Amino acid sequence: MSQVVLTLRASPAIVVDCSPLTPDRLAGKSAATIAAIELQSGNRRLPAGDLFDITGESGDTLVIRNACNKLDRIGAGMNGGTLEVEGDVGAFLGAGLVSGTIRVSGGAGAFAATGMVAGTLHVRGNVGDFLGAAIAGDKQGMLGGLVVVDGDAGDRVGDHLRRGIILVGGNAGDYCASRMLAGTIAVRGRVGALPGYAMKRGTLLLAGAAELPTTFNDCGTHELMFLRLFARHLAGVDAAAASFAPHGERVRRFVGDRANGGLGEILITV
Repeated sequence: MSQVVLTLRASPAIVVDCSPLTPDRLAGKSAATIAAIELQSGNRRLPAGDLFDITGESGDTLVIRNACNKLDRIGAGMNGGTLEVEGDVGAFLGAGLVSGTIRVSGGAGAFAATGMVAGTLHVRGNVGDFLGAAIAGDKQGMLGGLVVVDGDAGDRVGDHLRRGIILVGGNAGDYCASRMLAGTIAVRGRVGALPGYAMKRGTLLLAGAAELPTTFNDCGTHELMFLRLFARHLAGVDAAAASFAPHGERVRRFVGDRANGGLGEILITV
């Protein structure tokens, strides 16, 4: 498998927009051509060759090494291929991802997976606020695909989530699934205050008790076939997703947010 390897020489002083550096956009380009690609950094434009050592042969895989949190918009708008990142990344990781796979060995900043359409995003560390959420002015956040976070996530996971699956292995902050429109979010750790606030539809699956808004109706304990199907689906994706499969089908079901006519559900395993 041919791949291009970009090795960051040193952390830049100002954040850099790395959205031009995706496997599909670099396909067929020589190292010299890639080095000449200009990246926005504040009010300047820097050639990629000023920031990265570039090796390898252009193909369907791009590897970014020595990454840091000053690299924003990695994988934004990517449409195919595999992007492997060694280290941390900044904000807007995988924003608008159309297809392909992004894997990050470290953590990510705010608004990861915003506007994501399809594909897979896997972050092995922690992520910031607004994972899969809508940016200011947008009415929909993540539109599809699968996001797996091994660590913790910040506030407002899935705010305005429209479709897709978000899996958080650690804890999630306040307002998880706020204003959610559809899709599925599963959190293995704890959640902060008011999960499901202003939720319209969709499913939030929690591993333990949480401080729910009083505007959610307690519908009692149920055994749901959905959970068996959900586990089967995750098992068919990959090992990282399969580890989030619910243990059993028995949950306590809450419906809301009834304050705004919502019919979303929060399922708490029992």
